[in-house]
Amino acid sequence: MTEIVQAGLWGLVAGSALLVGAAVGFGARVPQKVIATVMAFGAGVLLSAVSFELVGEAYEQGGLAPAAVGTLTGAVLYTAGNVWLARRGARHRKRSGHHETQTQPSEEQQNGSGLALAFGALLDGVPESAVIGVSLIDGGAVSLVTVAAVFLSNVPEGLSSAAGMRKAGRGKAYVFGVWGAIAAASTLSAVLGYAVVGGFSPAVIAAVTAVAAGAILAMIADTMIPEAFQDAHLAIGLVTVCGFLVSFALSHT
Repeated sequence: MTEIVQAGLWGLVAGSALLVGAAVGFGARVPQKVIATVMAFGAGVLLSAVSFELVGEAYEQGGLAPAAVGTLTGAVLYTAGNVWLARRGARHRKRSGHHETQTQPSEEQQNGSGLALAFGALLDGVPESAVIGVSLIDGGAVSLVTVAAVFLSNVPEGLSSAAGMRKAGRGKAYVFGVWGAIAAASTLSAVLGYAVVGGFSPAVIAAVTAVAAGAILAMIADTMIPEAFQDAHLAIGLVTVCGFLVSFALSHT
């Protein structure tokens, strides 16, 4: 199997978790505390993967400057995109709709918000999948830790967001159309991450990895953690640490 096909398959595996989460979130009435728990676990998993697999790898490949500049650039780009989308109705795209002041707007409430939600899901998912493809460049083997981290974090993301979409009055075709498209985009993003970035120098690869890491970190802080800790039970910090340790253990086995 060629490496570019591997990149696409692993991107699809990670992206399919969004559909799994969306199916649960749309089809079942999941208690808010359960949503908060799985979101906190997913945030912990991603935090560990970003720290040890992405930023750490970028530092080893290119040194401090590319790692730091790339991480800041990724955070700035994500934040700029997120601000633009928030003004168009996608501010609470990962919220389950538990709080009336933090719900996704319906199309009647804000025209174009459905499209903004779709672009928001794309903004959140592309950096995660791109680094899966990039991880194949060094040695021809995918980083299973990165794939596992993205998969484990995508389940609660899809779950919470789909629950919020349902509460906002969006139908099954819209919800699964969005997440199916994002799963396909995850596949393409992983392929492009391998095919495009593979020809660059180690310093550029390090910078690109760091850009993705910065975008993921900003996404965790802006969309995942608020949902996890909103009216969460007192053990939510422990759950986040457990997610962090699971990812850390995977990266050192």
